[in-house]
Amino acid sequence: MERIINKYTSGDAGPLVFITAAVHGNEPSGVQALEEVFTQLQTAKPKIKGTLVGLRGNLNALANDRRFIDEDLNRTWTKEKIEKTFHETREETEMMEIIEILDKELENHNGKEAYFLDCHTTSSQSVPYISVQVKGDNDPWAHKFPTYIVRGFSDMVNGSIDHYFTDRGLTGFTFEAGQHDHPDSKRHHESMIWLILKNACDLDLTEIATYPDCIESLENDPPNQKTFEIIHRHEIQSDDDFKMIPGFENFQKISKGELLAHNNGEDVKSIWDARIFMPLYQGQGNDGFFVIEEQ
Repeated sequence: MERIINKYTSGDAGPLVFITAAVHGNEPSGVQALEEVFTQLQTAKPKIKGTLVGLRGNLNALANDRRFIDEDLNRTWTKEKIEKTFHETREETEMMEIIEILDKELENHNGKEAYFLDCHTTSSQSVPYISVQVKGDNDPWAHKFPTYIVRGFSDMVNGSIDHYFTDRGLTGFTFEAGQHDHPDSKRHHESMIWLILKNACDLDLTEIATYPDCIESLENDPPNQKTFEIIHRHEIQSDDDFKMIPGFENFQKISKGELLAHNNGEDVKSIWDARIFMPLYQGQGNDGFFVIEEQ
């Protein structure tokens, strides 16, 4: 596999749209969606302003169907790791390769507007949603799209890729398209990519042969847009024995006193009347669950 899935431009000046997928190697649907989008673009050859660049994130983990190999690639984007003279893990090396590509693309666009999208899926069943850092133009940009919107993840979790992109001056968000293995996740990712190209690059979607089906999963049948704020993170330490109670779905309502998980043999009960967010149902990961409230 190569890092760059493909690039597309019709030669007109405009923004950079920089899309990463499979930053977690067990989340391939973003890659599959980008491959389909580039196939349709190369067939139709529509006019767009600017350039679309699509990347595979964690190549080693993607090849092995694992979330990561040495460490979570979505936690490595810290100043300390980036400035190291020697990169010790495979994820640090992958991070630097992505940064090198981004540097070249930003240089080519010479200060023009730049957008990012980081494609993910969840281990639990979930409606599609945007995770946005409230900084710069990210939040108003996220509210152009018809999905649930969750604020605050990047402010709680150190070293996320969307935090890094935002600090570099790009506008964008992470998009969680659904459960890892659900067939709708690829469709949701594809819809989001097309809608970003419409909003950022003035793409006329009617020129795409698969229109309107290509955006149907988000634009024509969306959940009502709601905005949520993270109020709690249950962090898992490296030596913890954590087990989520089976059956929770993303955004499911929870009540005070409800049993959520077992951690080192002790009950973890809710102290909130709120909603569960990103309950952990996979082997790798250090976030047991989050709690969110609707704004």
